[in-house]
Amino acid sequence: MLRNHVEIITVLIAAVLCLILREPAAVCIVLALCIAALLAERVFSRMLLRRRIRKLTDYISAVQDDLTLPDMDSAKEGELGILHSEIYKVVALLREQYSTEKKQKQYMADMLADISHQLKTPLTAIQLMTELLEAPELSTENRLEYAEKIDSQLSRTNWLIRSLLTLSQLEAGVLKMKEEKVLLTDITDTLTDSLGIMAELRGVSLETDVPEDAAVTGDRHWLTEAVMNIVKNCIEHTSEGGWVRLRAESNNMVTRIFISDNGSGIDSKDLPYIFDRFYKAENASVQSVGIGLALARQIICSHDGSVEVKSEKGQGTEFTVSLYRMG
Repeated sequence: MLRNHVEIITVLIAAVLCLILREPAAVCIVLALCIAALLAERVFSRMLLRRRIRKLTDYISAVQDDLTLPDMDSAKEGELGILHSEIYKVVALLREQYSTEKKQKQYMADMLADISHQLKTPLTAIQLMTELLEAPELSTENRLEYAEKIDSQLSRTNWLIRSLLTLSQLEAGVLKMKEEKVLLTDITDTLTDSLGIMAELRGVSLETDVPEDAAVTGDRHWLTEAVMNIVKNCIEHTSEGGWVRLRAESNNMVTRIFISDNGSGIDSKDLPYIFDRFYKAENASVQSVGIGLALARQIICSHDGSVEVKSEKGQGTEFTVSLYRMG
């Protein structure tokens, strides 16, 4: 609109100058040329506007099809340029939300498939043994044996379901961690009481060495759960006569817990995946479901900590858990 006013004023000035110079013919010529120029500019502007609108329409149509962001020579200035820029922002946001939702749906589908697969084995075993218990000719000894196996499978299933629910809550950020002072000696005392018998039965020496004042900020229950899962994994992969050691070092910022063993070690091709849910390495036991280390890592990450692993097949493994000290 402002540009049109400027053009009209320019035409009038030119006409006035011609009148001052007493050139009526020149006035007519100037007016005619200016009017022609204005009309040509108007026609050209409308053609350009239509072309831009058509491009914008094609752009919107492409966006509607699959939320793509096709290349388009957008206007540098003006309302169309602003409109194109806003459409681009909205589409980019929608595409990001769509991608996130798609990943979440795929994650849920994979998780449900994994859970179904993991529960299928113990439930099938329970069903078969229940059918065997119905046989009238079954001896009392066999009945007791099957009853114990059913109880064992039920306990395993219960643990699996609780672990999966906990892992899902941690991954979704629903399970909140307490912030309290946690002495490492409290953690080592608990895991020694809980895993000492397991280590003894396997002929594995369980050793701990942590400073009396070593402490971190976090949830005592869940940090103990994480460390116990790692130690348990080390015990399971250490042969009779071997050892599992837990030691800690602290500075002003971080407390590091080192959990090592001289067991079977981890193959290099398995190493990047050992913290993945349901991943089972080649040397995993038959009873393993591949969730303990995944749960441990998620708990530690929920405390803004980290866990790393170094291992060589046949040479043992060392886990390093890094947690912030109590302020």
